[in-house]
Amino acid sequence: MSTAADTLRPGSVLADLLPAATVSRARVRDAVLVLGGAALTGVAAQIALPVPGSPVPVTGQTFAALLVGSALGARRGFLSMALYAVIGMAGMPWFAEGGSGTAAPSFGYVLGMLLAVTVVGALARRGGDRGMLRTVGTMAAGSALIYAIGVPYLALAADLSFGQALAAGLTPFLIGDALKAALAMGLLPTAWKLAGRQG
Repeated sequence: MSTAADTLRPGSVLADLLPAATVSRARVRDAVLVLGGAALTGVAAQIALPVPGSPVPVTGQTFAALLVGSALGARRGFLSMALYAVIGMAGMPWFAEGGSGTAAPSFGYVLGMLLAVTVVGALARRGGDRGMLRTVGTMAAGSALIYAIGVPYLALAADLSFGQALAAGLTPFLIGDALKAALAMGLLPTAWKLAGRQG
């Protein structure tokens, strides 16, 4: 269905590089990618470090979600995060620190990931993951969207003022976000360069 020349053109994401000769194979490929993205996010969420004075730990969850959005694109990325959220809400202990359900104050960040992966995936289709500076901008936009939902949810769930929620749910994570953006800045453009050489 797709060739290397087709998949490397603008409008492609990394997942489009995986060949699928028929429509049914493309659907199977997409289903596997969606499941894999949800599983990757669940595993990354277990890499958690508590933050003193905050009910929200530092995890690999948001980084995994943003990579999923970049690699899979908006539609598959959204479906992957929706699957992650629904299964976690149903009781699968794969939210941060083995959590599940909607009661945790950090659940707003999961909701924010639904929006973030959609936007990040759309930006990736416009080349937002193919250069170092563009990748940083794409990751920063995704992180901002996660916080835009996560921090107000934290304020409501933990009965904090908005200032307290910012101090507990945003400020301690900025250095980590910068490190994650730097890692993505190396990973994603490199993956495209390798794909270009193989194509």
